[in-house]
Amino acid sequence: MRRRFSKSTRKTGLPPGSLVPAHPERTEKVNIVLTRCDDGGCLEKKVQTLKELFPLKPGGLNWIDIDGIHDIGVIKDIGDGFGLHPLFLEDIATTGQNPKVEDFGDYIFIVLKALSFNETTGEIVAEQVSIVFGENYAVSFREHPGPLFDAIRGRIGASSGRFLKMGADYLAYSLIDVIVDNYFVVLEKYGDSIEAEEEALLNRPGPGVLQSIHRLKREALFLRRSVWLARESVNFLYMSESPLIKKPTRVYFRDVYEHIVQVIDTAENYREMVFGMLDIYLSSVSYRLNEVMKVLTIISTIFIPLTFLVGVYGMNFEYMPELKKHWAYPTLWAVMVAVALGMVAYFKKKKWF
Repeated sequence: MRRRFSKSTRKTGLPPGSLVPAHPERTEKVNIVLTRCDDGGCLEKKVQTLKELFPLKPGGLNWIDIDGIHDIGVIKDIGDGFGLHPLFLEDIATTGQNPKVEDFGDYIFIVLKALSFNETTGEIVAEQVSIVFGENYAVSFREHPGPLFDAIRGRIGASSGRFLKMGADYLAYSLIDVIVDNYFVVLEKYGDSIEAEEEALLNRPGPGVLQSIHRLKREALFLRRSVWLARESVNFLYMSESPLIKKPTRVYFRDVYEHIVQVIDTAENYREMVFGMLDIYLSSVSYRLNEVMKVLTIISTIFIPLTFLVGVYGMNFEYMPELKKHWAYPTLWAVMVAVALGMVAYFKKKKWF
């Protein structure tokens, strides 16, 4: 299972710009796909060596999609090819980055969290996506291969002229838009989990339900943090005066911003529901405890006079005349039963149980 919170202790003491692999256990080859659009159409090509990329052909639009950031050599060569700052390369390789945007003049660097829902564990997992785009290129870095950007490839194949005309900023918008649209899918799954836990909370509140509520609470906080920072990043792109973001594209960034606001509203509602579930759980446990204590108290109250009678006739006095009577024993039982039934009837009349 992918970590939602990354550790960076391996970078302690290293100079700024040092590249440390985020997933050192992975040894497979990084998958690099180049999609180039020009007047002749679009061509998608799987790159075997980085020598096939540089130098980029002038004109047209180039999208380099990289699945895997465990190969530090690939990140460094891409950075050298596009002249990226070493600190940005460090951010790409470090998966614990917060969503942000940096404008470096001739290119813009973006970090976002792509969220997905693990159907097996019922948890939300996050993947860092880094995007760099310049005048005629966009480069996307992902932690793991997956179908996240498959829809973009299909759209490029269907309307290559539109992407070529709009430019790299529109391509960057499309990549961000897919990430944000996927937030709605995750929220829908997350909402289903909340409904399931609410039903379990009402039917059988127990330690297992409490653990699930705490998991939902952590995920609600994680969702809120990721989406709020993404909103600030997209707003920066919308308000940016960089020449790399043309005026027609700003409208699209504004649309993404509005989508993120909708996600935030939904996430806040879910967050309040989860915190309310925790209160309901504590109230349910307290109510059940009170019910148990009430039953035990009633039982104890019923046995108080019976204990008194048994205690009186259990004393070792020689002169207790009623003990010599033939019906003394059954009479005592009748009195105790009558007292017990009388108290039960009284409690029922008072609606104490």
